[in-house]
Amino acid sequence: MTDLRRIVSATQAAQTHPLSVIAADMQAVDVTIRAQLHSDVPLVSQIADYIISAGGKRIRPALVLLTANAWGYRGTDHTKLAAVVEFIHTATLLHDDVVDESALRRGRQTANAMFGNAASVLVGDFVYSRAFQMMVSVDSMRVMRILADATNVIAEGEVLQLMNMHDPDVTEERYLQVIRSKTAKLFEAATELGSLIAGAPEDGIAASAEYGRSIGTAFQLIDDVLDYSGNAADIGKNVGDDLREGKPTLPLIYLMQHGTPQERSLVRDCIATGDEAHFDEVLAAITGSGALDYTREQAERAARRAKASVAMLPDGPYKAALSTLADFAVDRNH
Repeated sequence: MTDLRRIVSATQAAQTHPLSVIAADMQAVDVTIRAQLHSDVPLVSQIADYIISAGGKRIRPALVLLTANAWGYRGTDHTKLAAVVEFIHTATLLHDDVVDESALRRGRQTANAMFGNAASVLVGDFVYSRAFQMMVSVDSMRVMRILADATNVIAEGEVLQLMNMHDPDVTEERYLQVIRSKTAKLFEAATELGSLIAGAPEDGIAASAEYGRSIGTAFQLIDDVLDYSGNAADIGKNVGDDLREGKPTLPLIYLMQHGTPQERSLVRDCIATGDEAHFDEVLAAITGSGALDYTREQAERAARRAKASVAMLPDGPYKAALSTLADFAVDRNH
């Protein structure tokens, strides 16, 4: 709950915020997560508990809860599905950190750094399979289809990102395709599920899904900005990780298109080799070229799309909270 409190402090000027309207539901989600992570295999429980206890923004499960409540849901399946969404996200983190050879997440060592790559991958598989066990218990073919499709698209996004690694010729469209698949798809599934189980009309479900897609895009683009402008203590990972991993994110892609020949040559070499030794030079070029401003502008556009898409939701504190989250997506520093 720590990070949701940080959301509250970041949006204190607003009339409403997510924490106050879903606090009880989030507590129920936490209880469900703890219970469902249990395994008779000690290492499974140890690693799963390690990554869950690290905290995180819990935005994805919060979106399930907010959307379901906004459409007037009465029941308990929304907390179960919120936990399912968080489990899918957790599994992707376990796998991502192995692929990226990351050593720091949420301000502490990654699970693979603590327990090894093999254990992290296998426990990630456990968390995925537990998520599917839980979603089946909801007994809705459409719910299962949404989550199964989302999981498949996320996996495709991971492969697309892998194909883009160390490729300085990645275009903005290719990169946005990765964002839509790898990041925004689970946000979309979260809001689609919330509206679906609440019995929203089809156009309402579509609008909720658009909100998730758009806010997910905004979150990822701001993550790209923070990788070159944030503070490691705030963002919970090492600044410059994207460059070290050879990821051509939007700030680098923009610089490749608008920088000087010397800057483009430098960035091309750094992406191709994963060379972070020239991070300060790359950062200066990114800042001077307006790449961070451009990336933030794209995030703001996505946030505006998100806010526009909730216009048809019933008025009330949950709708207001969704609007507030869209603002937070671009105004945050972590």
